[in-house]
Amino acid sequence: MKKIGLTGSIGMGKTTVAKMFAARGIPVFDADAGVHQLYAKGGAAVEPVGAAFPGVVKDGAIDRAALSAAVVGKPAEIKKLESIVHPLVATLREDFLRQAEASGAAMAVLEIQMLLEGSSAKQLDAIVVVSAPADVQRARALARPGMTEDKLAGILSNQMPDAEKRARADHVIDTGVTLAETEAQVAELIETLNTKAGR
Repeated sequence: MKKIGLTGSIGMGKTTVAKMFAARGIPVFDADAGVHQLYAKGGAAVEPVGAAFPGVVKDGAIDRAALSAAVVGKPAEIKKLESIVHPLVATLREDFLRQAEASGAAMAVLEIQMLLEGSSAKQLDAIVVVSAPADVQRARALARPGMTEDKLAGILSNQMPDAEKRARADHVIDTGVTLAETEAQVAELIETLNTKAGR
């Protein structure tokens, strides 16, 4: 089974592209959804994150707004959070890959925002970066609920620049175009990945 990494900075359309893969019957692991699961009531991250960042647990779950206020723009705090959450997400990811392989899938997609910033990229057969022009990215990101210029600047400062991601990608999906054009790129890429040997 081919393991395909799908990544891209905030506002680039990564989730939209992941849904296009899923719509074509390809299993997709959403790392952000995994984090939501870990932060929810009864989730494996609630106790350790609550201990590391007092005051972020409300009603038995991680309050994401409180956690964001505690870490955004503070590199040392972000590293502390990542050291707790990344191993838990890795466990969910391995479970997903085992299930996808057992189901006979020819390929599986791992949608991971900080893929190139971490070490997971080395275990993949191909890396796909979702990208759009900077003005499109900015407009999309600022349209999100609760997003501010300062918060966006803090998030972007923690992410690898888009140009570097594109340079390190095996394939780039351009989302600064119509949805139909993006879908066509995804369909063509799936065909390429199906016919090509692992990288």
